[in-house]
Amino acid sequence: MQTAIKHIDQAELLAVEKQIGNTRLKRFPYLEGNKGVEIYGKLEWENLSGSIKARAAFYIIKDAFLRGFLAGGKRLLDASSGNTGIAYAKIAQILGIPVTLCIPENASRERIKKLRALNVELILTSRFDSTDGAQKKALQLKSKNPDLYYYADQYKNENNWRAHYNGTAEEIWKQSQNRITHFINAIGTSGTFVGTGRKLKELNHDIKLIALQPDSALHGMEGWKHLETAIAPEIYDASVADEVREISTESAYKMIRRVKQEEGLLISPSAAANLAAASKFSKEINTGVIVTTLADNADKYGEIIDFLFPK
Repeated sequence: MQTAIKHIDQAELLAVEKQIGNTRLKRFPYLEGNKGVEIYGKLEWENLSGSIKARAAFYIIKDAFLRGFLAGGKRLLDASSGNTGIAYAKIAQILGIPVTLCIPENASRERIKKLRALNVELILTSRFDSTDGAQKKALQLKSKNPDLYYYADQYKNENNWRAHYNGTAEEIWKQSQNRITHFINAIGTSGTFVGTGRKLKELNHDIKLIALQPDSALHGMEGWKHLETAIAPEIYDASVADEVREISTESAYKMIRRVKQEEGLLISPSAAANLAAASKFSKEINTGVIVTTLADNADKYGEIIDFLFPK
């Protein structure tokens, strides 16, 4: 049964938008391999919903609303590993939009709990098919019930990368005082890397863009894509990256411990993997300003944190 959504005006959209973006850029000096190199991470858990995915989720929802795709009480439908789903749910709750999400059954218990608390209709898919399986299920639902759902499809939605092209990249450029020389970041939906990378290249063509992927298909970074074995997102543009590097889950877990030891900050495996890759690369250059994004903190990763820091 369809649920009628309330009227959304520009003031409501603006109120949500003000809670997204302009996150701090933090330096991590103890990770810098050479004296002339600086490493910075964007603290993306400062966004509404607690992750970088609020940026793309808002762009997608705003565009869908303005173009009438959510008219008539249609439900917002998508596949997610968790963070985009939570961002959708938080924004949709404020705006009064019903949400259905397909999510792998092995998503962290904290994410599933948060989604249910936000009144999301959850459809759990096989853990063995990761987000690829969730995408297939979402497409099946849309095909069977075209009048019930608006399928946002974050993996092919151009608003995903545009959110970072217009927001994340501009913030990094200004916060680094135009000094950024390298942008290193993971490929998940690829929106962050593609959008940020495209804009940074326009601002300074000499900036090097390094994309990251897990070193195997079986890895512990939720939402990341192992390009050789996963379905490549349609918005992914391989020409954006100057280089693609691999990082291991083990390296990410070691970095979680190190950041916790150095400053008492608990970050997610994804954020830690980005920092681990940045730290490793910093040993290969003599000068530079390396920037990456820290997608979220450890609030939604209780099982991993319990494993790494047993009581």
